[in-house]
Amino acid sequence: MQILQVPKEDLKRIFGVFFKEVVFFIIAVFFLFFDGTYFNENIFEAQNTLNVCMILAFFAMFYKANPRVRTLMIIGVILGFIGEHFFSKILHMYTYRLENVPLYVPFGHGVLYARIFRFSKASIVKKHQKAIESFLTFLIIIIATIYLIAFFDVFGFFMTIGVLLILWIQPKHKLFFLTMYLLVVVLEIGGTAFGSWKWPEIAFGIFEFLPSNNPPSGISFFYFLLDIGCFVIYTTIHMKAWKRLKNIRQLNK
Repeated sequence: MQILQVPKEDLKRIFGVFFKEVVFFIIAVFFLFFDGTYFNENIFEAQNTLNVCMILAFFAMFYKANPRVRTLMIIGVILGFIGEHFFSKILHMYTYRLENVPLYVPFGHGVLYARIFRFSKASIVKKHQKAIESFLTFLIIIIATIYLIAFFDVFGFFMTIGVLLILWIQPKHKLFFLTMYLLVVVLEIGGTAFGSWKWPEIAFGIFEFLPSNNPPSGISFFYFLLDIGCFVIYTTIHMKAWKRLKNIRQLNK
């Protein structure tokens, strides 16, 4: 495995960058407890408090971010809002505790995109990108296989295959999407364990030939579709800006 050939000092630096960028989401998993069934049924309804906390966290990061990351964050929130309503309210892929789409979710999308983007663009990460990609792919296959065997998660397994096939055909931004897969798995496990949202026992609650775990392992397939939209818009915006800059430089020569 290529990751074993990476020098130990570089591995430490890679892990340091990863931890720095995703520690927010490790904490966020525990915050989902406060939007879970136990806390809200036995103490008080806390979803609005979480909404405010996430929005504040979003704007705190937005304030410190560079213009490119800010653009990505805004696109992430917009597409997250649209995508969550489409997948949850229209397709009924999953259901939030109050059968709504909490505000902390689309704002969380924006923060998630920005932090994974910063991780994937770190110099030490780019230096060993192929090794990291192969390691993450191996981890993802292990996770999906365990879910399939232990929980008969056929739906999640096929979605995982879909993600890997798309990344094999179109490997651009592969590291971003593989990292997204793992973080989404962590968030989904926390959110469903606390009862913040739930998935039906079969895909979309309709297809009996696609049994699903709660959550399915390959949920990032649908995040992947949102991410593609996010990156297409982001790239288009910055491509136009880059072309304008080139034209200005040529005129000034």
